[in-house]
Amino acid sequence: MERSELEALLDPRVLAAIDDEARPETPADVLARSTALRRAGFAPEQAAAVLTQAALRRRARAKFGEFADRMLFTRAGLEQATRLDVAARHAARFRSSGARTVADLGCGIGGDALALAAVGLRVLAVERDEVTAVLAQYNLAPFPEAEVVVDDAERVGLGAADAAWIDPARRTPGHADTKRVGAADYSPSLDFADRVAARLPTGVKLSPAHDRSAIPDGAEAQWVSDRGEVVELVLWRGGLERDGVRRAALVTGPGGTAELTASEDAEDEPVGPLGEHVYEPDGAVIRARLIGDVARTTGTRPLGPGIAYLTGDDFSPSPFLTAFTVDAVLPFDARRIRTELRARGVGRLEIKKRGVDLDPAAFRRELALRGDEDAVLIVTRTADRRVALLCHR
Repeated sequence: MERSELEALLDPRVLAAIDDEARPETPADVLARSTALRRAGFAPEQAAAVLTQAALRRRARAKFGEFADRMLFTRAGLEQATRLDVAARHAARFRSSGARTVADLGCGIGGDALALAAVGLRVLAVERDEVTAVLAQYNLAPFPEAEVVVDDAERVGLGAADAAWIDPARRTPGHADTKRVGAADYSPSLDFADRVAARLPTGVKLSPAHDRSAIPDGAEAQWVSDRGEVVELVLWRGGLERDGVRRAALVTGPGGTAELTASEDAEDEPVGPLGEHVYEPDGAVIRARLIGDVARTTGTRPLGPGIAYLTGDDFSPSPFLTAFTVDAVLPFDARRIRTELRARGVGRLEIKKRGVDLDPAAFRRELALRGDEDAVLIVTRTADRRVALLCHR
């Protein structure tokens, strides 16, 4: 979004039209709605702003719920924003620590700042990109205790802030198409985050794929999974880390929230024979290297050496595991698998793999599926061979 687009967006008539606009579902709808808006007196750039924001608000409901219906977005800003239910848990940690004012350094469109303000904290939201900062100011307008400042996070004075939230894993530029950057290009930099954490209670939001060897000693590393997707790694430091917790996997979703914590990486259980059930640990558990703890608490065992699947004979429900019942054990041979699938009438197949070189899309074409039944195919390694496990959830 360029400045001219922002100016078109902030016209009061445009903002009112966005509130009234339903998301067009097809290209024909877009054309029809654009024509109708033009006939109603909107300039081309204003009509485009109305339709773009209506579509982004629809997408944003997955992250922001009803809050999305009064927010403004860029595509990049929405992609980068923390999901509101996750941000709310972070905000609760700040409030429980006794913090009163939190500096949100690299606030983007204001998603984290919104959650912080919603629990009664004062927020200094800093964003160096002027266009993005204006959208953050609009989104935070219902919270007078949130102040948005256009500045470089590494130069701004923190004033009365007694805690900090830093999002250095930025894609750049902040309001155009997203472009992932490496740790050396983070803004604010990781060195800056270290300096802030040495003075203030600090949470640092990073990519879940962040180099584990770069996690500072003494930090609590919390991987967060939301609805089955690992969305972030947060390093809690400066007093926000919990006693005795250095690794955590937080899993949220429609069924509720569960968390697994440990003082260090968990030791794996010994590999055992294939049982009646196979379990896929949540990605946050895998990232946190806590599979061994889940195995011990559920009575399961690794399916193969270095393979992030567990197995067991008794069904072991867990919020940290997705369970599959094994219907057939097959060699990893396309013809044998195709014959079995056709005998069972499987036409819809979910393919999962670990420890095996396999292109699921190409393999699916090779299987030439036909039928009305659903199944899951897990292609992996046991202690002594490659196998294809035909399963159902």
